[in-house]
Amino acid sequence: MKPETLNKIERIDSHTMILNMGPQHPSTHGVLRLILELDGETVVKATPDIGFLHTGIEKTMESKTYAQVIPLTDRMDYVASLSNNLAYLLSVEKLIDIQIPPKAQFVRVLLTELTRIASHLVWVGSHAHDIGAMSVLLYAFREREKLMDIFELVSGQRMMTSYFRIGGLALDIPEGFESKIREVLDTFPDRINDYENLLTKNRIWLNRTVGVGKISAEDAIDWGVSGPILRGSGVSWDIRKSNPYSSYDKFEFDIPTGKNGDVYDRYLVRLEEMRQSLRIVEQALAGIPEGDFVARVPGVVLPPKEEVLSSIEALIFQFKLVVEGFSPPVGEVYHSIESPKGELGYFIVSDGSNKPYRVRVRPPCFVNLSTLPKMIEGRLIADVVAVIGSIDIVLGEIDR
Repeated sequence: MKPETLNKIERIDSHTMILNMGPQHPSTHGVLRLILELDGETVVKATPDIGFLHTGIEKTMESKTYAQVIPLTDRMDYVASLSNNLAYLLSVEKLIDIQIPPKAQFVRVLLTELTRIASHLVWVGSHAHDIGAMSVLLYAFREREKLMDIFELVSGQRMMTSYFRIGGLALDIPEGFESKIREVLDTFPDRINDYENLLTKNRIWLNRTVGVGKISAEDAIDWGVSGPILRGSGVSWDIRKSNPYSSYDKFEFDIPTGKNGDVYDRYLVRLEEMRQSLRIVEQALAGIPEGDFVARVPGVVLPPKEEVLSSIEALIFQFKLVVEGFSPPVGEVYHSIESPKGELGYFIVSDGSNKPYRVRVRPPCFVNLSTLPKMIEGRLIADVVAVIGSIDIVLGEIDR
């Protein structure tokens, strides 16, 4: 018997089949390839295959000045770009040891929480659509447009805003900012209730999510997952509470947690997180202090525009800072935040030059995705779609 024939017979006798899911499959939420070994419709083994979107962002950062890196951070988790900005900037500001004005801190918190809501809206819409609830996708993106309008108002861009800058903000908050936020605060609670009315007690939704993709609290901790997945397993861990940054210690909010660590609990946790984010936004809007929107640190922060237009010295300082950047002291730092997906951290090494010697990102999506085989092995192939959606991955952050 020929070897080729023997191999075919062995594969048939094994009763399993290898199936490629992705990288073009819409329910993999990007160019993710899953190599699934199936016994009928049961997943025996799952192997995520990443790297189709690899851009080398971390190495590119090392060839840019510290200020030039900011737009690159937008391109990783592109549905939550302001969160990426904030994590990077907090690391740089820790490296050069500068104090951020209270006004800038409050505005950063406000816009980052709106970013969390916008990210969760993309998640709930796409996740529901994966499982068959088309209307939720349309409603979620309708609400997200209002948040995009706010981002465009403050920065001129709907996505990839790069509005946060070293030392504070790129510009002061514009006229009409408060009224736009008030409109969101007045309308969004009812919109979240609408999503719940459509999904939370829907029999089809319950059948597709309850008991599916379970991961225990112990396993979640062992795997290093964070964000709604960790909290969905009952672990009350949130960096905004455990290691407050940007004045988060001045805001009152709760950490929603689940009990069973399944797809359904992760859904409930994210819905409640949107409500808590609205609560933080309302406090931040009411308490925005007066003062500068950016720290005045010569040689690090650009001089005020009015000075640049009226002073030759300020014009020269701006030119040198834009072209050459600044040189922080030799050292290394790590700072993390609670992004919509979990712990997002930046490790930066400085050799004293105007460009970072090394940048390493701790992306929550990459770590959270590693738990996918554990969640889906032994489940049906239909459950794979539901579990991937519940993890809420963005491949730009995974591949980097």
